[in-house]
Amino acid sequence: PSSKATNSLPAIPAGKESDIKFYSANGAVLSGQQAFDQMPNASLILWLAGNQFFAMDDIIGTFQKANSGTSVGLITLPPGLLLQAIKAGGWLFGGKEYSGRPDIYASVNIGHLKELKKLGIMDQYMIYMHNELQIMVAKGNPKKITRIDDLVRGDVRTSMPNPVNEGIMQFYVRKVLERHGIWQRISGGKECVLCQRTSNNWFTAVHHRETPARIQSNQSDAGMVWKTEGLAALRTGATIEAVELPPDDSLREEVSYVIGALTGSAHADAGASFLGFLRSSAGQEAYAKYGFVKATNEQLVLKPIE
Repeated sequence: PSSKATNSLPAIPAGKESDIKFYSANGAVLSGQQAFDQMPNASLILWLAGNQFFAMDDIIGTFQKANSGTSVGLITLPPGLLLQAIKAGGWLFGGKEYSGRPDIYASVNIGHLKELKKLGIMDQYMIYMHNELQIMVAKGNPKKITRIDDLVRGDVRTSMPNPVNEGIMQFYVRKVLERHGIWQRISGGKECVLCQRTSNNWFTAVHHRETPARIQSNQSDAGMVWKTEGLAALRTGATIEAVELPPDDSLREEVSYVIGALTGSAHADAGASFLGFLRSSAGQEAYAKYGFVKATNEQLVLKPIE
């Protein structure tokens, strides 16, 4: 960490310390400030789209079994926020500046990777898994929400991913809401983070942790999430359930998670090993356990970013 203050580095959102982790080679796992302090010592640094946070202890553990002696630094936050930090060269956290970039970056949209290609810091990518959209509601679905259009009923309070840096909203949910003609009613014409912009809608900072919490505390009735996040919330005992959507609203045919190594990475060999692990049956099965849909063999081949 350096001591000089700066406004150019993005800040780790408050309360998201558990999205910063350090997996030591001996099996110890640190989070938050301790993880950041160890990050320069990692033999591999991953910045991955946040909506896989609940699978990562298992994924990293499985990877380390096959790559003993490898320590891993991990940040799981919205991919737009991770991209800002890559461009800026680090983070602000706890009033300190942490410089650095990952070896591997993953997003839910190829558009983010194309920005890195323009900057000359990523050349190749692969698709490594898929997901789909669902509506999260309270257990028993007391508001009887069954479809997208129910999200703008007067008696329904929504918790939605923010349109500023959450890839799920930027690339997927917004498209569905616009197709249904209800985006303006949800957003009130404003794009913001951690904010109330209409009487019935709240935009989150990191939706996959906030939305189940808001529904359980009766602050919200429904929210758009990834299918895997509903499953993750249920595993923690959350009193929620998920409403499945038809394919044109779930986008299950087009939601692809993309990943690549940054050029000139300090740990290129370890990065290549991690991508190889994701291509393996062990890597694909590790994600599938959590409700993700496996990529095809063709998708798991590295290709040039066009």
